[in-house]
Amino acid sequence: MRYLVAVSGGIDSVVLLDRLARQVRGELIVAHFDHGIRDDSAEDARFVAGLAAHYGAQLISKREELGAEASEEQARRRRYAFLHAAAKKYEAVIVTAHHADDVIETIAINLQRGTGWRGAAVLHTVGIERPLLGMSKADIRTYALKNRLEWVEDSTNASEVYLRNRMRRRIGGVLSVAQKTALLEIWHRQLELRMQIEDEVAAYCEQGEFSRHYLTQVDELSAIELLRAVIVRQTSLSPTRPQLSRAILAIKTARPHSTFELGGGVRLLFNVRTFIVETP
Repeated sequence: MRYLVAVSGGIDSVVLLDRLARQVRGELIVAHFDHGIRDDSAEDARFVAGLAAHYGAQLISKREELGAEASEEQARRRRYAFLHAAAKKYEAVIVTAHHADDVIETIAINLQRGTGWRGAAVLHTVGIERPLLGMSKADIRTYALKNRLEWVEDSTNASEVYLRNRMRRRIGGVLSVAQKTALLEIWHRQLELRMQIEDEVAAYCEQGEFSRHYLTQVDELSAIELLRAVIVRQTSLSPTRPQLSRAILAIKTARPHSTFELGGGVRLLFNVRTFIVETP
């Protein structure tokens, strides 16, 4: 097995790399993505190169000039684009250093923005392994100090510009250990629910044409969930809830041989009893 380990040089990814080197039988490839957001980010790249050499791992890296004004979401998208492309090239499984505190922060951010059930079933992606999810940030720091590991500090972690930093400080000052544990228990239950739902919709998504009547008879939330699954599987695009709500209305009311523009070049083509999804 070949593992593509996302290493920024921060404490989380340094601990991840050290644990994998000690515990995993397989080839490790260190993957470092430099967003070009900070002036001193090249120093992190040199540090990660030294780490890769220390563990005898191959290093692949990429730098992009996103600039200081880049958003968290833009940086995340470009990082994962790099990781997925590298994983495909090297036929490797992506491994990231997300931990239990990341789970809680992500759920809190989703709740603040407004979310459905998926907002509490986070950090579960096919093709990505996250072996530190059972560790807290405190556990990670204890491991690093015990094993005398070195890491670099990202100066942007102190910036109030980024929502995650603000949420991290807010959670740290409000939530007790017991409350964090309760949130993680909810997360585990939501992941189980998510997998059950995905199993249920898999058979429905195998059809080429889909029943309009069926989606008009089930409750709207179930209809939206089924339609979303169909579109994601057939187009790899993830439509928004408003787009899906409008599409369900079209499924109920559109005339035969008409079309509905979902967005992103995706269209629904209607017959009397069925519809198909047409991709760009």
